[in-house]
Amino acid sequence: MKRFIGIALVVVMVISMVGCTTTETDTGTDSKKVTVGVSMPTKSLQRWNQDGENMKKILEEKGYEVELEFAENKTESQISQIENMITKGAEVIVVAAIDGSALTNVLDSAKKDGIEIIAYDRLIMNTDAVSYYATFDNYNVGKIQGEYIEEKLGLKDGNGPFNFEIATGPLDDNNVVFFYGGAMDVLQKYIDNGQLVVRSGQTTREQAATPNWDEQEAQARMDNILTAHYTDERIDAVLCSNDSVSLGVQSALKSAGYGTSDKPMPILTGQDANIANVKAIIAGDQSMSVFKDTRALAEKVAEMVDAIVNGEEAEVNDTETYFNGVKVVPAYLLEPKFVDKTNYKELLIDSGYYTEDQLR
Repeated sequence: MKRFIGIALVVVMVISMVGCTTTETDTGTDSKKVTVGVSMPTKSLQRWNQDGENMKKILEEKGYEVELEFAENKTESQISQIENMITKGAEVIVVAAIDGSALTNVLDSAKKDGIEIIAYDRLIMNTDAVSYYATFDNYNVGKIQGEYIEEKLGLKDGNGPFNFEIATGPLDDNNVVFFYGGAMDVLQKYIDNGQLVVRSGQTTREQAATPNWDEQEAQARMDNILTAHYTDERIDAVLCSNDSVSLGVQSALKSAGYGTSDKPMPILTGQDANIANVKAIIAGDQSMSVFKDTRALAEKVAEMVDAIVNGEEAEVNDTETYFNGVKVVPAYLLEPKFVDKTNYKELLIDSGYYTEDQLR
């Protein structure tokens, strides 16, 4: 009888131990799931929807609780959403900032609560609360755009003069400094020697800005440029820093009679390889876009989250470039690639980023 009772007690203890081990999450931290906040700028651009959903999916597969919010390009909303993430006990918050200079106070509060911040794709300025920055090589994005224009116009061979305009992004997005800088490091010498003629005279980042990357803003500005400077001249190329800006420029050009056999579209760049823009590339309305595989960026950020939660240093490959006004933020840069009519199937369809049906 005593022997039977002893065996029974051992069985109960084993069952109890098994029950305890099955409550742990995939993060391997403790029995409570770690909460990660993900703050995205807006749902109005395709890429941020993709970024947010990719991040949520990957983090949840790793066992995290994910608080995903979109601020609809309202800085006040983003601040409020981050405050809610702090209140809900997030241990890490991933932020793609609307205004990289407006989050100092809320992120300082997060730091006081021991919360780690990862800047996602856009550098967050004027705070030491940012632990890491994950992005693509944004200088190279602009360089790729500039080199594409250089090649297609034959500028290295001395061809020209060509009429050329610039359409960048908002002044409160620090990435634009790198996009513009990379492109102009290629193209400025051709403006200086007269091979590229900017008839509007709007050559600075400030003059060529597009608030909130807004398509309608880009269209309105290009409408004005065309009316004022191109009644008897044609534009040969437009440096558009991203795809929404490119769509706005395309609309203005088409309203002015471009896009016909007699008046073909100029060379137009872009960035993000959004579906509408890839369709425009296939149709011949846009020349190229810079493809940034957001799946890879989400994976890299998830790896950073793992490192932070486990008390380790995250992998970075740049510790010099990204000074935010207070500190140099350790960064991991992924490499972008250009996509045009010649390679979109290989880069976008064969890789599973899009299906053929999505691009029809």
